[in-house]
Amino acid sequence: MGLFDIFSKEKKEDLNKVLERSNQGFFSKISRAVAGKSKVDDVVLDDLEEILISSDVGVQTTVKIIERIEERIARDKYVGTSELNTILKEEIVTLLEENYSSDQVEFSVPESSGPYVIMVVGVNGVGKTTTIGKLAHQLKKAGKNVLLGAADTYRAAAVEQLDIWATRVGVPIVKKAMGSDPASVSFDTLKSGLAQHTDVIILDTAGRLHNKINLMNELSKIKNVMKKVIPDAPHEILLVLDASIGQNAIEQCTQFTKATEVNALALTKLDGTAKGGVVIGISDQFKIPVKYIGIGEGMDDLQVFNRTEYVDSLFKN
Repeated sequence: MGLFDIFSKEKKEDLNKVLERSNQGFFSKISRAVAGKSKVDDVVLDDLEEILISSDVGVQTTVKIIERIEERIARDKYVGTSELNTILKEEIVTLLEENYSSDQVEFSVPESSGPYVIMVVGVNGVGKTTTIGKLAHQLKKAGKNVLLGAADTYRAAAVEQLDIWATRVGVPIVKKAMGSDPASVSFDTLKSGLAQHTDVIILDTAGRLHNKINLMNELSKIKNVMKKVIPDAPHEILLVLDASIGQNAIEQCTQFTKATEVNALALTKLDGTAKGGVVIGISDQFKIPVKYIGIGEGMDDLQVFNRTEYVDSLFKN
């Protein structure tokens, strides 16, 4: 077991409830598509393709899934509509397995003499600050010393919200006045982390999706300043995305991965959406691990993403 004691029976039940809206919409559409038919034919596959795309799986990933099902039909000669759910589930799990080396992916915090630095990026409103607070809570519960850095200095509420989370979780925070240089906050945060022998530093950054050049320059400046303090920082760049916005989340992922070396994803607000399929598309399209999913507003409502449990819940009937 890693840092988080994940996917207990209670957590699985929570995930089933969270994905209930996605599950109901998904299954009702498939049921209508196969009604009165006994064999998976071209018409059924066309309907399934439309269902997957409308569930925000994404065109690229949908085409890949349909092609795999077509290969199975050609190989097996006959596939009944009663088997479609099982086959679809198996192909989605297989697709996700190809993108990850292990069944559960979580942040590793190696034992070292210096802090492990997590830089968090994402637009305003996706749940970035909340995700940072929940992650800090989980890491603290795991026995880690955590320090937060409020480098989103363009919006006063961002600093205030992170400060509230720091108090709530019981971890220190480095902050400056609104309008301060984000790179300066980052520098001070890492210096403070070194002085305090911190295990993990979580740094919030500006939640603005401005033009790519400005975004790239700003994030590059922050990273370059951090490297002056800790040469291999940041160790993780976590992009937080709102699952409820569907294809717009994929567009945000596209922009941020062009601007910086994102190597981890967190998908929030799965408790309030019927667009759970977007997790499948993002996992496949970007080949970046979805490490966390947000399933509620509570401090413990951040789960390590387990693709098998996720697909099980998505297909639960």
